[in-house]
Formats: sequence, structure tokens, C-alpha cells
Amino acid sequence: MTELKPVTLNCEIFWASMQEPNRMSNKYQIDLGNLSKAAADALEMRGINVRRKDGQGDFITVKSKNPIRAYDKDGEEIKGVLVGNGSIGKAVIGYYDWKNPAGQQGRSPSLMKLVITDLIIYGGGPEVKEADLEEAL
Repeated sequence: MTELKPVTLNCEIFWASMQEPNRMSNKYQIDLGNLSKAAADALEMRGINVRRKDGQGDFITVKSKNPIRAYDKDGEEIKGVLVGNGSIGKAVIGYYDWKNPAGQQGRSPSLMKLVITDLIIYGGGPEVKEADLEEAL
């Protein structure tokens, strides 16, 4: 397969573990979903596996050994907040080939840049300030 330049795609962000490693993979990772057909085709042309899931549509999972940086539309790094599901962005995706000691090999997406155009801040869900424990069902 010939070397292809990175592709820029519109995406919706899901399950962002950008500042702390994901508990299951032990890597920083983010799902980029609801990709257009053109974006999915461009990724698959580069040998990147595009998966499909209800609610996320066509998506890829990008993983890294390093924290994932995101920027706003003005080029400022987004710091101090957790990026929530449903945030909208533009991502520049390249790829890298790998081979592990067991002889398995493949191609994975590489996130070269992420610009979040519509940020939803994850807050951990609503806080319950008052509850009548006597009324428990």
C-alpha cells in the first residue's frame, strides 16, 4: 500500500480519555464517531478499520501512550475540563503500522490534531443536593 497523506474529518467525540489512561486499554484514547461516508471511505482506503455502533455510527478509536491534546477554534489548547460525549470536532488522522512480539501486525489510526468546534464539558452527571431517604421505594 502506498503512503497516503493524512485525512481531515468532521466527527463527534465519544468516550474521551484524553488526560488519564482508559482503565481497559491503559492508554489515552478517544472515539471519533458519526463519520460521513466519505470520511469512512478515506480511512478504509488508508487501511484503517472503521467500525459501526448504534449511537456512534461509523467510528474509529484512536489510542496513544501520551495525553491527547485538543484545541479550540482559535488554536488555544483546551485544558482543565473533561471533553464530554457529543462534542463536535475536526480531526487530522494519519496512520502507523505495527507488529508485536507475538507476530501480530496491523495498521492503526494516529491522531495528528484535534480541534473541538462545539465543546460539551463532562461534569460527571447531575449532583443530588437533596433526597428524602424516608420516601425510598
